[in-house]
Amino acid sequence: MCLILFAWNSHPEYSLVVAANRDEFYERPTHPIGYWSDAPHILGSRDAADVLGIPGTALGLSMQGKFAAVTNIRAPSEKNPEMRTRGELTAKFLTHANSTQDFIAQNEKSFLQYNGFNLLLGDISLGEKSHLSWLSNRLLVGGKIRHRKVMNPVPVNPGVYGLSNAMLDTPWPKVRSGVASFAQALAMDTGKLNHPEHYFRLLKNDNRPGDDELPSTGVNIEWERALSPIFIKTENYGTRSSSLLRVRKDGTFQMIERTYDAQSNEETSIFEGQFSQSTQTN
Repeated sequence: MCLILFAWNSHPEYSLVVAANRDEFYERPTHPIGYWSDAPHILGSRDAADVLGIPGTALGLSMQGKFAAVTNIRAPSEKNPEMRTRGELTAKFLTHANSTQDFIAQNEKSFLQYNGFNLLLGDISLGEKSHLSWLSNRLLVGGKIRHRKVMNPVPVNPGVYGLSNAMLDTPWPKVRSGVASFAQALAMDTGKLNHPEHYFRLLKNDNRPGDDELPSTGVNIEWERALSPIFIKTENYGTRSSSLLRVRKDGTFQMIERTYDAQSNEETSIFEGQFSQSTQTN
């Protein structure tokens, strides 16, 4: 997933709102959103590729109120195809009952077995004790991506944020414009889990910034241009799905996924429910 826009405790009715795009090669197989057969308390899409590790999800929710999402850190010079799949991290967190701190403590030594990642981890079922954290196994030093030796989660304060393939709130053009549009959509949201089109419209924005605004991430200028919009479309690679998750403060939730293929065909799935129980609409 290459862009996550999220609001944490900054809406009178919602504890969490997430609008996200997952970008991937079209040939990589992925199961659409649903409850997992081997872990039916988890809702999310799921990687179907042949990977090292447990197939996971870019964005998922457990019926006990745990939330997890992951993006990769774009650093082509250090990419190692022999590393474990980063989606495994969300699968591990959502599958087990560990707290965020316990999960990090138990898995910290293994985090260097993965290429660079950003993780959003939280428990949104605890009322006033609910929490959300950002964690990365990389850090930015002097404009260069370095391995992080100590994994310190950063608590997310109430507010609106953008996360792409760099550190949290790194002001890439897609993050800046995405956060602004997301904040407008959030302001129009009455808290009744309706009008999702306001969010999906901004996730379909394919405007490209000028070359002078592009970040320098180690890919050539043609790829920087292709990867710069919120919604990406190339011959072999692009935005494979757009997701909207809204969790009300009373524990009811709605997750909508809109998938895309290389021919621009769209399919939409909607799941609604409440923590520890759920219903499905397709």
